[in-house]
Amino acid sequence: MKRRIAVLLLFFTVLSGFAQELNKFDAAGKRHGKWKGTYDNTRVRYEGSFEPGVEPGVFKFYEDNAKSTLTATRDFTAGNGVSYTVIFDANGKKLSEGKEVNRLRKGEWKFYFPGKDKLMSVEQYKDGKLTGTRKVFFESGSVAEEAGYKDGLRNGKYKKYTEKGILLEDSTYKNGQLNGPASFYNGSGELDSQGQYANNVRTGVWKFYVNGKLTKQEDLTNKKIELERQRD
Repeated sequence: MKRRIAVLLLFFTVLSGFAQELNKFDAAGKRHGKWKGTYDNTRVRYEGSFEPGVEPGVFKFYEDNAKSTLTATRDFTAGNGVSYTVIFDANGKKLSEGKEVNRLRKGEWKFYFPGKDKLMSVEQYKDGKLTGTRKVFFESGSVAEEAGYKDGLRNGKYKKYTEKGILLEDSTYKNGQLNGPASFYNGSGELDSQGQYANNVRTGVWKFYVNGKLTKQEDLTNKKIELERQRD
């Protein structure tokens, strides 16, 4: 009995020693050494190591479930608040990956079709907002959409394609709304309609085609003015 008690005391002493190595602060009050966060039910939420106050390596983040499923990793090896972040699905497949600076997305980010190792989109970020060209792909790898963004809103050219690469739409955006010239095509690549937009509303002369041939022209300027009056 005494021997059993001694073994148990030794076990809890060692366990206590391990616990004391976690979640420590240095003399300046900065996190230092190994850290582990938990959910309310004591399941691991994250784990990693600090060198006074900063993350020098890889942090891992987990789902609050019985398996403590890995949901993300952040690699801080580059320093200066920069991390390479990877997000995973419940089966360990990548959902997205890219660079973060002080927890905000920056530069190129890649997104994948759920459960597959195939690109779904490639996006550009600045200070956590979509800025630059965003490309969306079919599972075959061909481009489905190309769009320009600025501060999280669609700006500039937008193009949409069929899986075979046939252009369906060629339009222009400003601050998230259709503004400027736009052309729409059918699945055979023939022009269907063409004209101008102003704040998401068709304006000016629009041309309509059948089998690629001009069949009708309509001046939509007055309709646009009437719509604006109705909004006021």
